[in-house]
Amino acid sequence: MFSPLLIYEFIFPLIVHQYRSSYETVVPESPTFEDFDGGAGARYQASREVTSFWYPTWLCYPAGMIAGSRVVDAPVQRLDLSDCLAIARDFDVVVMYTSTPTLAIDVATARAIKSQKPATITVLTGPHVTIMPDESLQFAGDAVDIVCRGEFDYAIKELCEGREWERIDGISFLKEGQVVHTADRPVLTDLDALPFVSQVYKRDLPIREYIIPHFKNPYVSIYSSRGCPSKCTFCLWPQTYSGQKMRTRSPQNVYEEVKWIVDNIPEMRELSFDDDTFSADRNHARAVSELIKPLGISWVINARANCDFETLKIMRDAGLRHVVVGYESGSPQILKNVKKGVTRDQAIQFTSDCKKLGISIHGAFIMGLPGETRETIQDTIEYAKKLDLGSIQVSLASPYPGTEFWEQCKQEGWIASDAYIDDTGHQMCVINYPHLSNKEIFAAVEQFYNKFYFRPKYIARSIGRMIIDGEERRKLLKEGKQYLDYMKKRKLTQQ
Repeated sequence: MFSPLLIYEFIFPLIVHQYRSSYETVVPESPTFEDFDGGAGARYQASREVTSFWYPTWLCYPAGMIAGSRVVDAPVQRLDLSDCLAIARDFDVVVMYTSTPTLAIDVATARAIKSQKPATITVLTGPHVTIMPDESLQFAGDAVDIVCRGEFDYAIKELCEGREWERIDGISFLKEGQVVHTADRPVLTDLDALPFVSQVYKRDLPIREYIIPHFKNPYVSIYSSRGCPSKCTFCLWPQTYSGQKMRTRSPQNVYEEVKWIVDNIPEMRELSFDDDTFSADRNHARAVSELIKPLGISWVINARANCDFETLKIMRDAGLRHVVVGYESGSPQILKNVKKGVTRDQAIQFTSDCKKLGISIHGAFIMGLPGETRETIQDTIEYAKKLDLGSIQVSLASPYPGTEFWEQCKQEGWIASDAYIDDTGHQMCVINYPHLSNKEIFAAVEQFYNKFYFRPKYIARSIGRMIIDGEERRKLLKEGKQYLDYMKKRKLTQQ
């Protein structure tokens, strides 16, 4: 994939003699498609309808623990392969975040890095190699030295300190043609011991270039927790990587990073808590809210559509402006099929509560989940229109390895292709149901957007916003052009 390039310098103590050889490290985000949102914070690795970039947060944790490290985010910094190779030439360890859609591209990048400097240690991280370490190493051959299984914060730190590979928990590598797996690394529970990723952002990344259309920009994103207790069958992160048990930073530790951001990144207009579900632990959410309230900032969270009114109010009073919510489908049966754990009635009540409190909502929907039919597609579109959310995103159901959805699709024979993205980086539909083709599911995305955004009510509201706010006018016109250009490119993939 095309995740950030962590570049570190470290001292590698050789075993024989007491000689210490100077080693340097790199963790690059490989070059990629134009405006490809494939970083370690992206839920779906693809070019989106409107330019969106999530921070490479996962890679910034180990970078923050290694003196002389560097994070490079190629898509955001507009770096091509030659730029990345020029940077990597001065370093000796390259760590890249990869994904199911982009593994082949990332391996090719690793091979190019090795070609210019064979001694470079190349490392792949992320959910895909966590679930499929053997297959990933065999596929990569001599292009990749190590894959990290699970959270890799301390594995990378130990590697860069020169620890013998056999003594680093949570990694896999080839030795004499055989895959060697070290012991699983225990789940990290002391999140307060980790560095502030925001300090790495400020040091290495162009903060003004990180944009999410429905956020106030530029924004800054951090995690206050890891893991999600929900059991959604399709959700990649909790099932493969962050875990289905929520681990939280102490509210005071969260406050201290937010305060550091306020004091040191003055261009930030909004803070995003990109936790799997910020509101899953309501006591923690309330405690964080009370602490950051005096800072007077605007902030955003990922929430489930069953958060209670009182918690929403406490967060709103502390500056919460906007929530990102996975509604997924308007079909009660589909919600049951994917173990969403939130009913349609609960979601309607949650939406009403947010509107009463003046909290805007970005709703996420998925086309093609188990049980999808032509009728449920239309039901979901009508459901979204009645909810009348501020903005939406519509994704294609993607069965990633390691998820329950993947196992179900394999068992039922629903996977028709392994092309998660096309040759321009746009998301493809890999599912083909006996009663609903992948072409129909793919076409439903554009139909959904058109029926939601081209409603007279939505258009009138947008025009009103543009009339009274020049900045909003420029933003909406730019995004509208990006959307139309995207849809033109998307149609070409089906011709």
